[in-house]
Amino acid sequence: MDTISQSVVRKDHGDKVSGRSLYTGDYAPEGMLFGKLLRAELARARVLRVHVPALPEGYYYVDAKDIPGDNNVNMVLDDSPVFCRETVEYIGEAIAMLCGPDEETVGRLLSACRVDYEKLEPVIRLDEAHESFFDYTYSQGDTEKAFAEADKIYDEQFETGYQEHAYLETQAMTAEPEADGRMFVHGSLQCVYYVRNALQRVLGCGPEGVHVMQDVTGGAFGGKEDYPSVLGCQVAVAALKCGKPVRCVFDRREDMACSPKRHPSRCRYRVSVKDGRVTAMDVDIRFNAGAYSTLSAVVLQRGMISAPGVYQIPNTRIRGRAMKTNTVPCGAFRGFGAPQTFFAVEMMMDHIARDLGVDALTFKQAHLSRQGDITSTGGRYHFPVPLPDMIRETEALCDYRRKKEEYQKPQTGRFRRGIGMSLQFHGGGFTGSGEQDIIKAVVRLRKERDGTVEILAASGEIGQGVRTTFSKIVAQELGLPLERIIFEYPDTALVPDSGPTVASRSIMVVGELLRRAAVKLRERWADGEVQEVEERYRAPDFMIPFTIDHFAGDAYATYSWAVMTAEVEVDTLTGMIRVLDACGSFDVGTPIDRNIVMGQMEGGFLQGIGYASCEKIASDGTGRIRGASFSDYLIPTAMDVPQLRCMLHVESYPDGPYGAKAAGELPLVGAPAAFLEAVEQALGGVSLSHVPFTAEDAFSVLMKGGEG
Repeated sequence: MDTISQSVVRKDHGDKVSGRSLYTGDYAPEGMLFGKLLRAELARARVLRVHVPALPEGYYYVDAKDIPGDNNVNMVLDDSPVFCRETVEYIGEAIAMLCGPDEETVGRLLSACRVDYEKLEPVIRLDEAHESFFDYTYSQGDTEKAFAEADKIYDEQFETGYQEHAYLETQAMTAEPEADGRMFVHGSLQCVYYVRNALQRVLGCGPEGVHVMQDVTGGAFGGKEDYPSVLGCQVAVAALKCGKPVRCVFDRREDMACSPKRHPSRCRYRVSVKDGRVTAMDVDIRFNAGAYSTLSAVVLQRGMISAPGVYQIPNTRIRGRAMKTNTVPCGAFRGFGAPQTFFAVEMMMDHIARDLGVDALTFKQAHLSRQGDITSTGGRYHFPVPLPDMIRETEALCDYRRKKEEYQKPQTGRFRRGIGMSLQFHGGGFTGSGEQDIIKAVVRLRKERDGTVEILAASGEIGQGVRTTFSKIVAQELGLPLERIIFEYPDTALVPDSGPTVASRSIMVVGELLRRAAVKLRERWADGEVQEVEERYRAPDFMIPFTIDHFAGDAYATYSWAVMTAEVEVDTLTGMIRVLDACGSFDVGTPIDRNIVMGQMEGGFLQGIGYASCEKIASDGTGRIRGASFSDYLIPTAMDVPQLRCMLHVESYPDGPYGAKAAGELPLVGAPAAFLEAVEQALGGVSLSHVPFTAEDAFSVLMKGGEG
């Protein structure tokens, strides 16, 4: 094992297990006002009047009229308001905030508020939506010719539902006016500069007027990428009006009902087959973006790029749309659009193979991409595609072929078994030219006179271990003990913008910048002096320039790869589905800390199984999120997947630190297809097309006599 991969005690371990870590809700409330949001009760309506009860002294009502700048939160289209405009667009949209020194009193006053509405007709269901925030198309080859010459054409539709982030700590932000006139905003978040940029616009100030710090953050999974910009602006506007610190911490029901979710999707695949090979894919992707666009553009882009899967398909036409509905906005979630389309393409390949009478894995292997092949966007797989070796490793680990053949035989008795396998990649970093043209990451290292070195970067610790892994990289390059490296939670007043903590980019992109900066510092090292070095991102020379207008070029510099299997047992009496075994081989390049990486692989795999099986949350006919509590929304535990085995297959990436590639999102992406393929076999070879697929769904299939 590479020296850098040897596991160490995490930097944040002691504080977290001892309870010394201070989360946003833990700070002393002296002088603090508690903020609570007045939320819309209708999915679409014009707000005519808000009736606010008489407020005691020291209590405040804050709404859009109190915004000194622009009532738009910086995202992609900047259409999300801080507080509602003339209309509300989903149940739960923030109309105003009530603030005061006693939290219980604020809650009582909030309950006494009444809103007069003019009800407007909402669009709730994805199949009713006609307005798209984003509409992209790209193609390669001659799809029409391939379909005209096909032996057979397959046409199927696949659906995925919402997924709730279910982080341990709910959304929480605090704003504190400072004596020098600056606004200090801190909270549970992933992207300090995203929040800072949003605040500048809303407060109408320059970068000197505000600074943002990340507090200790109790999980995120993407759910604290965009939403803290909204909540941060809300508490900042309130603090500005009140002249006092304002804190807002959601309870669990509020968080689950109003915070962003994974985009539900509907993907239609038309596939032509000639002489036993897939010759063309015509794919139509529709994501339910909800009421505002948030990050749907880039979520959709990654989903579209992933639509043909890991396969070489000579002719493709991919259309993707992010549709507006009057439901809770959807945003970033681990995998970022790829789980939806990888689920669809893997199931499609399984179904075609079954219809052709060939083994699904053999069929997939015949279509695999290889190093040097063209990607879906006309780029190149510049580095090894290790899937054949990873398939062999995974087959051996779980005895896949024998079990597949055994479970294919007619099964009798109450319990029936099946096994499935999925293949996937995940591109590291921002899509296309995002790293070079939009993010433009900068890092610094500062050496003090005593020889300690501080990492100055905007990347946040959200449970993935970045405080430890970044410190290991710098320590390794400088030959220093780990305790001589300092990396605090980022504050925009102190650290440069190294980009957001998203897109599996932290180690591969920012970690490599820190390694290069450490090389510079080592070469210039002068004992007893304060020194600072800086490193800026530059795209690898080999990359084919990417243009989003044509979806052409290298969408990613390199890819991480995974092969995942799930073995299930279905109780034909109750429909209950039990996961007996889950195995995976993951190539994330060189692990910077083996225990941390394995924790990511196991956790992401389990999260993907939850997405596929039990994590069901939906909006009802009025647009209200139902099941907004852990009493109703079930997430899997170790008891639900008693045997989960992950292994690492290392293909080093020369432009990552010590060969490291993207890690965090990869293990979730392929789990749904592996799970559902296994369920299909256990149910006698039915064709299934949606996740989550619950016990109720299985029971329904059984009651129909095995018809999917």
